[in-house]
Amino acid sequence: MEELDLKELFNIFWSKKVYIVLIVLIFIVVGIIYTVGFTTPKYTSSTTLLLAGSESSAGETTNSITTTDVTLNSKLVSTYSVLVRSKDVLNQVISNLGMDISWEDLRNNVSVSTVEDTEVIELSVTTKDAADSAKIANETAKVFSEKVSEIYNINNVHVVDEAEVENAPSNINHERDVIIFAFIGLVVSVIYVLVANMLDTTIKTAEDIEKEFKLPVLASIPIYGNSVQKRKGGKR
Repeated sequence: MEELDLKELFNIFWSKKVYIVLIVLIFIVVGIIYTVGFTTPKYTSSTTLLLAGSESSAGETTNSITTTDVTLNSKLVSTYSVLVRSKDVLNQVISNLGMDISWEDLRNNVSVSTVEDTEVIELSVTTKDAADSAKIANETAKVFSEKVSEIYNINNVHVVDEAEVENAPSNINHERDVIIFAFIGLVVSVIYVLVANMLDTTIKTAEDIEKEFKLPVLASIPIYGNSVQKRKGGKR
């Protein structure tokens, strides 16, 4: 019985394959139009910061990294991640670059992530202009390093990779969008076929009669509508 039900289900979808393909294609086209015509490109630039050997403000530098340095830096990673996006740091960045933006709006464009079990901090900036993203990221790293030196009286923040201008938008991926919209179209088409089949109460085959009335079909008489009409027309 289960095989019969699965077979029926397959036949239902197969009979509506044209509608399914059409709906999926429509959603793919809508997805492409949306991403190309209605999505504003945004560009992300990132700079990598490393908490390494500390240097005091007096200029005393250690030639090796001690266990104390590693422990201190590990504890400061979370604190530094918050400090990067603080009001004081971002306001200084805005002032240095002469930007016409509030620190809250800039903070929404700045994200900070840390690599687990390391002293590495990745600072990313996303804006509508690729050059601005790189410029803001590098300036934020600079101001942040100066703020750490001012607050903690140590210079243990080192720039590993400076932010570069990215030419490809970070919020647009046509392949991903096509797959997502195609999947949505497939789900919608499946729901459409199932609902249409549930609402269709017409009897099309002898098997439908047996299933509905629980009675065996002994015989069936085919109807040739066009032939009957032609004969009636000829007698007249």
